[in-house]
Amino acid sequence: MSASASSVIELDEVRRLTGPNLLWDRPGAIVDVLLTGVDKQAVLKHWQTWIERLLAHFGWENETHIYREHEYGFNFAISAPVDALYTACELAELAWHCCANELQNIALPQWQQRLNELKVELAQERNPQLLAIISAAEHHHVSCLFDDDELSLGMGVNQDRWPVRELPDLHQIDWREYKDIPCALITGTNGKSTCVRLASQIAKAQGMCAGVTSTDFIRVGDEIIDHGDYSGPGGARMLLRDKRTELAFLEVARGGILRRGLPVTKVDAALITNVASDHLGQYGINTVEELAEAKFVVAKALDENGVLVLNADNALVIEQSKKLDNTLCWFSLDEFNPLIQQQIGKGERAVFVRSNELVYHHRGTFEAICKVSDIPMTLQGAAEHNIQNALGVVGLSKALDLSNNAIVSGLMSFGSNAQDNPGRGNVYQLKGCQVIVDFAHNEHGMKAVVNMARQMPAKKYIAMFGHAGDRSDQELYALTDAVLELDAALYIPVEVEKYLRGRELNEVSGLVKQHMLHRQIPAQHIQLAGSALEGTKLALEHASPGDVILLFVLDEREQVHKWLSNFPD
Repeated sequence: MSASASSVIELDEVRRLTGPNLLWDRPGAIVDVLLTGVDKQAVLKHWQTWIERLLAHFGWENETHIYREHEYGFNFAISAPVDALYTACELAELAWHCCANELQNIALPQWQQRLNELKVELAQERNPQLLAIISAAEHHHVSCLFDDDELSLGMGVNQDRWPVRELPDLHQIDWREYKDIPCALITGTNGKSTCVRLASQIAKAQGMCAGVTSTDFIRVGDEIIDHGDYSGPGGARMLLRDKRTELAFLEVARGGILRRGLPVTKVDAALITNVASDHLGQYGINTVEELAEAKFVVAKALDENGVLVLNADNALVIEQSKKLDNTLCWFSLDEFNPLIQQQIGKGERAVFVRSNELVYHHRGTFEAICKVSDIPMTLQGAAEHNIQNALGVVGLSKALDLSNNAIVSGLMSFGSNAQDNPGRGNVYQLKGCQVIVDFAHNEHGMKAVVNMARQMPAKKYIAMFGHAGDRSDQELYALTDAVLELDAALYIPVEVEKYLRGRELNEVSGLVKQHMLHRQIPAQHIQLAGSALEGTKLALEHASPGDVILLFVLDEREQVHKWLSNFPD
């Protein structure tokens, strides 16, 4: 079989898999390929032939391979020793080039010569002492974290680390010194960062020094170690190697799971907040159902005693849960949700709302936690999405054996402000108006924030928003429609120059304006702005006492917060 002139056979990416991942639980290398106009089964057959041939010639007969087919191509993966993952990437890429060239009737690479070169590279990469310590750590039930630079045993105060090329002899290691700390993974489309921050507040009320990794920062106790996206394995290792960390809440984003796999192989609990459409079309994840599969990889880190906390109000979560045999804790806004009633009937874990109270159930015992209206981040119950976040974190906290007193204290002391939860439902009182700042950037999240704003009485609503340029036109329209549900008197589409991502300047805001006009929004109710800060100033300019102003701020969050905080009221 050969590919036609119109066919596309493209290598998208090659990368290491270091932890449990979407394809399997093994380390190795993954090759993402994109195909158009090609017989996929022929591609698969050629790939399997070549990878088996190269593994045999390379002396890796004990390694194996796996694949995942998706709408636009394949994810091909091979297993490999953890001290040979760079070589594995080169080997997997070579197999793909042989496969692709053969399909296209192009001369094959000098694969035998390349294998000889890779054997030299492998000899330089291998680290037998690293493998020996990893194996011994598994035997002694001690957590072992490693990367290109360091290996560590244990977690928090009970851990030590060494350069990977200066490792101790096995007989020098006193395995009794190394212990784990309680750990939880938090994932989902929306609410992840809010949940890790709220959970850490509860741990603080318990008197523990909690560590947090998130898409915004990495923090131990009250100290932010660094700002940036630390939702991958690197952030987790940094946190778990900090001797101050007594309990860890690790935000795990879709990208980290798909790029490298899970950051740790064993945790005590995990929370999946929800699953909704966002960032589709990357790493072979093209549907929300496939996205749900990726999120549920966190369940692989739970043993028989681990608890998976799930949203019983989310259809995608419910459907994916049917594939599991983990211990579950369901949460719902509705006490009479069938899954909640099923859990109660079986005496199992559930968290729900009953008569304005958060209630936790386990083994026939119902515990009233606190009133929804007393939790600041719910804004007197208007922020329904934050009620769900609170329910999920209660389930997570109970799974980690945190006390009811600590849970209540944490819920009560966690506010909707830029100090406790920056960029998530922050409320400012200015000019007699309520000003809400939120980072929501997908349809599910934006609808939740709009619904919250709609629950707040207002003389009129004003909305400012912008979108990233890597969305399709239809996605831009859907996001805009989510904002239009506010029925605002003034809409301020802004250009997010930092996230043009291939679009021309003012292209996105122009498309948004045209769509709004098509939706019969009067032109005088639309004012464009060049940035989030400019749009914020414009919104306040048009505000009157009693208004509610909703600001979706993707960029310039610090500048917007500073300007609002210093606003002369």
